[in-house]
Amino acid sequence: MITAIINGRLFDGERVLEDTTVVLNGTRIAAVGGEPPAGAGIVDARGGTLLPGLFDAHVHTSEETLALALRFGITTELEMQGMNTKASRAHITENDSLADVRSAGFGITPPGGHPSELMPKDFKPEGHSGPDDRGDRPGPHEMPLMPFSTTPEEAVAFVPQLVAAGSDYIKFMVDDGTVEGHPGLPMLDQATLSAGVAEAHRHGMLAIAHTLTVDATRMAIEAGIDGFAHLFMDQPHSDEIIDLIAASGAFVVPCVVLNASMMGVTGTSLTEDPRVSSRLNEAWTNTLNSSYNRYPQGKLEDVLASVKALHDVGVDLMVGTDAAPLPLPFLGGVVHGASVHQELQYLVRAGLTPIQALRAATLTPARRFGLEDRGRIAEGLRADLLLVDGDPTTTISDTLNLRDVWRRGIRTTLSAS
Repeated sequence: MITAIINGRLFDGERVLEDTTVVLNGTRIAAVGGEPPAGAGIVDARGGTLLPGLFDAHVHTSEETLALALRFGITTELEMQGMNTKASRAHITENDSLADVRSAGFGITPPGGHPSELMPKDFKPEGHSGPDDRGDRPGPHEMPLMPFSTTPEEAVAFVPQLVAAGSDYIKFMVDDGTVEGHPGLPMLDQATLSAGVAEAHRHGMLAIAHTLTVDATRMAIEAGIDGFAHLFMDQPHSDEIIDLIAASGAFVVPCVVLNASMMGVTGTSLTEDPRVSSRLNEAWTNTLNSSYNRYPQGKLEDVLASVKALHDVGVDLMVGTDAAPLPLPFLGGVVHGASVHQELQYLVRAGLTPIQALRAATLTPARRFGLEDRGRIAEGLRADLLLVDGDPTTTISDTLNLRDVWRRGIRTTLSAS
């Protein structure tokens, strides 16, 4: 089936193009510009803007959340801890009602280290009562690799196991629990972190760090980390830490929405928006109306200023949310899909232009994670597209005027009409 999308504004992942026709042939973009082919199905995008499908570069997923993400125009999610590694996601790859996914598997952390402190003792979400209740958890015969490490030798040994188990990149937890209200958690030391990162690089893998403090950020830079899954929130930035990150070449996924939630900021502004509330069930609405609220002394304006400082020195920024795989109010304030749009708004509030913010959800994550078949609108790439009403290249909140999404050329109509 050949489809021509005509008469719309076109943001190709980098800039706004004058050519307004995009031709899809099966799962791929066949042409950008020119006249619609004879016999093509026509989608009139008049009054709207066509974008590459959006990324969320920091999530924890389930099939339910991947479906929710797609309903908000997110076509690729990058899982930073979870189950959807290469060997476990064939059913997702072939399902065009779900966002596509890549995964770190489970992060390298000491026994008892982060994120163990986040879950209440004996917590069992409804519908997930035990190891044989499959749901979104594995059965006992397919438990994930848990790479608990306290020495350089252990971290080095786990990296090839994670690669063999299908991890797409390697995650390192560098967190003593201070920001989460649990100071004194076991944490990777410098030698263990550095050895693990070096081993990841020997296997050709990206090494990504979970860090919420400036000190942990410095440790990760010293280790040679490729990217940060969070932005520090324990203090204002200094020129020194910004320059260190820039000189390292590492990318940053600020997850401003997560930092805001850690400070007690809920997502109520989203649930009050009918463009969001109409797409969420009660459980996800309750989650969004809640917050982590573990670091109320934090200052959101400091985080936004750090985002701007990183951008000003050329650090690659990406949109990410740290949304959870289940609707859990104690992990609240963020949800799949909707919070990507709020993160875009936060980036603009920090001082990026709307086009710069949109690059952080399209072109940049595709490039930095080696997913060169997406993130742009160009001939030969995957037909992962989002059509919205209005012009988000000038008014970023227009990304929520959702009309249609295509995942591998399969169209899903999102507008209420």
